[in-house]
Amino acid sequence: MEVSLSADLAARVEQWAEKTGREPDELVADAMAGYLEELARTRDLLDSRYESIRARKTELVDGEEALRMLKERTEARIF
Repeated sequence: MEVSLSADLAARVEQWAEKTGREPDELVADAMAGYLEELARTRDLLDSRYESIRARKTELVDGEEALRMLKERTEARIF
């Protein structure tokens, strides 16, 4: 498989290759593997939360209410 990178991204890969002493292809392969693992974890988390909501095991909170609660928690930590 071939992957096309923008000039800026390719330059960044080359810089990291020089700093780490690794081959650019190896860096890109490792980055993609890490990205795909994280994507799979995120997908699993979202699927389980969706299933929890669908099974009514999770109480939904109105968006405005969630924002208000977040602001309260943030203010409590600041002051």
